[in-house]
Amino acid sequence: MAETNQGLSIGQVAERTGLSVHTLRFYEREGILAAPVRRGPGGRRVYSDGDVEWLHLCVNLRSAGMPLPAIRQYAELVRQGADGEEHLLALLRQHRDQVTTEIEQLTESLGLITRKIGAYAERLARGVTGPVRCTPPPTGRPSGEEPRRSRRAGPA
Repeated sequence: MAETNQGLSIGQVAERTGLSVHTLRFYEREGILAAPVRRGPGGRRVYSDGDVEWLHLCVNLRSAGMPLPAIRQYAELVRQGADGEEHLLALLRQHRDQVTTEIEQLTESLGLITRKIGAYAERLARGVTGPVRCTPPPTGRPSGEEPRRSRRAGPA
């Protein structure tokens, strides 16, 4: 959808990004936006399509588990331009590695859940009930080494 000459209102941006008006104001206050939001007549916020694109990036980074302070740092590095690109690249690589680790952990958990479902389905099909013990498949870890926990996981 093309941007109008007047830009986009905060309500239109909220609708396009799925963020609340409150969150958009919070992001602006906290320095999450890559560029200052323009103000129109009467002091109302006027967003550009570029602002919406940036907010979509922020939403994706958040959904991938990046904390707001890291997104703020990312925005600061973007504002620095070429001077911040080396640090920006390092920040993104670090987050990619964290996401990759979490995906591996979730894949392992999904495998266990899938095996449990299969075991229960098989037992029910045979008319047998009761708890099913599923041991995880070998992972190649040295004996006795504990698997790494997801940063989102609570205590065992």
